Amino acid sequence: MNYKKLGNTDIDVSTICLGTMTWGEQNTQEEGFEQMNYALEQGVNFWDTAELYAIPPKKNTYGKTEEVIGNWFQESQKRDKVILATKVSGPGLNWIRGGGNQYDGENLNKAVDESLKRLKTDYIDLYQLHWPERSSNFFGKLGYQHDDKENWNKFEDILYSLDQIIKSGKVRYIGLSNETAWGLSKFLEISKIKNLPRMLSVQNPYSLLNRTYEIGLAEISIREKSGLLAYSPLAFGYLTGKYRNKKLPENSRMKLFGEKFVRYKTENGQLAIEKYYEIAKKYRLDFAQMSLKFCEAQPFVTSVIIGATTMDQLKINIESVNVNLEESVIKDINEVQKIYPNPCP
Repeated sequence: MNYKKLGNTDIDVSTICLGTMTWGEQNTQEEGFEQMNYALEQGVNFWDTAELYAIPPKKNTYGKTEEVIGNWFQESQKRDKVILATKVSGPGLNWIRGGGNQYDGENLNKAVDESLKRLKTDYIDLYQLHWPERSSNFFGKLGYQHDDKENWNKFEDILYSLDQIIKSGKVRYIGLSNETAWGLSKFLEISKIKNLPRMLSVQNPYSLLNRTYEIGLAEISIREKSGLLAYSPLAFGYLTGKYRNKKLPENSRMKLFGEKFVRYKTENGQLAIEKYYEIAKKYRLDFAQMSLKFCEAQPFVTSVIIGATTMDQLKINIESVNVNLEESVIKDINEVQKIYPNPCP
């Protein structure tokens, strides 16, 4: 396994992060336990979850994934072996604390306490804001629509509340998710000026089909040591090749929930997938492993979040750290990016 520092801390996290959002929906608790046991044995010490999970978000599965992890901690007694990341949900879901803005002191404290209870632990290593309270271009949106009349918690107030939570011992470090370059830079600026906790990571989408992170956020991540935790590195499985030729395997995410994730169904996306598939075939690489390794190799990436519904998928994904991508592979990948730039943002 490979490791990188989490932000400017001395914590070493595996460059493969165990994603968990299927536990409690597509995966049972027993299967989640099996994944956690195997991942830890392979040196994966970094796990990511959220209060919102399982995915897709539903009232009756809210918090289920954290409960699975908590039950494993209780049974295995291995909480100290894991760097655990979770997220507080942003606004918009009425079954989560009424659905309004979530990042004031009261809601943040309530969310942390509820996550700790489900996770059966007394601390969270990395606590992330799942998505901005302000309207911005995240979750596949291109372009920005400004609204002067919006109300959202000031960054300084959010950082102050998180500072109090950190001082209580319930959270060690903080990070962002689905954030923009402006959002990350403002959080970092305020934390520096006001001597408040700094955001150590940004969990955003990044894959061969969506390299938009490189445009504005990559430089900030490197210079400020606030690295990317890349989610959807396989684009919901499209970059494994299993959906080629319009196939929809039984129990796959796109078969079950495809109508909720249309961003991966663009015409140029399908054309790009074929080009990337041919590159993997040309160099005798596993398509999924090539796709994951490309992400892991980027200097602005701290860790790549994998999500598997079967043990075979999990093993293939974790093994990607041992793949070597020659310069010719990278060159061919970049040529496809020029023809089909970010077809599935």
